[in-house]
Amino acid sequence: MPGLAPASVDVAIEVAVMPPRDRILSVAYDLFSRRGVRDVGVNELIELSGVAKATFYHYFPSKNSLVLAFLEQRNQVWTLDAIVGQAKLRGTTPTEQLLAIFDVLDLWFVRDDFEACSFINILLEMGPAHPLGQASIDYLAKIRGHVQALAEQAGLQRTNEFSRSWHILMKGSIVSASEGDTLAAKRAQQMASWLIEHHRS
Repeated sequence: MPGLAPASVDVAIEVAVMPPRDRILSVAYDLFSRRGVRDVGVNELIELSGVAKATFYHYFPSKNSLVLAFLEQRNQVWTLDAIVGQAKLRGTTPTEQLLAIFDVLDLWFVRDDFEACSFINILLEMGPAHPLGQASIDYLAKIRGHVQALAEQAGLQRTNEFSRSWHILMKGSIVSASEGDTLAAKRAQQMASWLIEHHRS
């Protein structure tokens, strides 16, 4: 879930031995997840990744192309591995796995490196009409898709409506945690259990 931290000695050494493309993306993952898009410049990315400018542009012709690669990686690391993957390990039934999403978020919210949701952050930063905003919308839709699939497996009714309501609870808890409410996931989980019961009939 959390971003990489190239400031640490161990990760700095790891980054240094990576292939150039992976090195650039590793640095970008940390910076974009913590600071957003506009605050991070290409020169900073080049300097911290230790590559030549020509090498950077060979792999990423534009900053936008790098952000798109970051969003794809974020989807794998944050959505698939951390949220969906861990929730499925924590629950034996689709209903338990749905509720376990908030257990995973709860652990994330108390971490020192909690950096909120990059899809939400970039959507708000760039706007829905921007290609990066649209890409963020697409990845947020993928999250709803995972929720809807679990809802269908749980035999719930009106699963599209359910997944949208569920996603509001997820996004709302992330925003609340960003405000400092470390119990936001537990509060959302209680409402989520009510939502499940509402969609059983």
